[in-house]
Amino acid sequence: MLTTALATAASHQNAVIGQATLQSLQRDEAPRAPVAPRREVFDAAPIAAMLQQLNDALQPQRRIVHAGDRICQAGTSFGALYVLNSGVAKVVNLAADGREQVVGLKFRGDWLGFDGIAQGCYACDAIALDTGEVWVIRYEALLAACAARPALLALLHGAMSREIAGDRDSMMSVCTLPADARVADFLRHWAEALAQRGLRTDQITLRMTRAEIGNFLGMTLETVSRALSRLAREGLIIFAEKGRRDVRIPEVTGLVAFVQSFLATGTVQ
Repeated sequence: MLTTALATAASHQNAVIGQATLQSLQRDEAPRAPVAPRREVFDAAPIAAMLQQLNDALQPQRRIVHAGDRICQAGTSFGALYVLNSGVAKVVNLAADGREQVVGLKFRGDWLGFDGIAQGCYACDAIALDTGEVWVIRYEALLAACAARPALLALLHGAMSREIAGDRDSMMSVCTLPADARVADFLRHWAEALAQRGLRTDQITLRMTRAEIGNFLGMTLETVSRALSRLAREGLIIFAEKGRRDVRIPEVTGLVAFVQSFLATGTVQ
């Protein structure tokens, strides 16, 4: 009789536990509100402040450029540095045998012409990729202003430091990432550069051709096209127009995660 009572109690307890477990599972399976991915927020104020400081101290000459215009040309005498107030530019290194290599991509607030300081002549071409405004800053005037304004000297050193760091990051990408991840990292860099300048990042217009992107990233035009197609299939980018120059990026964090997935596996090609 005692055994029967114990068995009945145990059976009842198991039923209660089973029902509680089922209810718990049902609660876990209930639809949950989607969690929005974290968006990185950039402050455009430092670039605007830097440009204002330059304008106040030097009142630089302003020059309007259009796509294809040379801002400075390799081999010509060095006498000025250039700062982009608007627009996008590429930096092209020219080898003695005629080979061209895209070595940099510049946005608003970026400097051009540092490579001319050491040898007294520019080593690279800086070419506008769209319509924009360039500030021409005479180097002698800049040095004189820096001597009187330590904050301006710090600003110049900061620009040089950022260029060195940017070159290092580009080399790291080319040397350690496979083709698809390189293209994703290139788009991530472009979108974040726009964000740092207070511009929209969910849709960008690629001012470079597929061949130019490939030249910059160390791959062929066909490889760039295949990588972009894969990113589109993954839903990381969306081509907004038939020309495939306008690219929508639903989430920049998606591109970051895509690149990180290759770094985690150590895949390189």
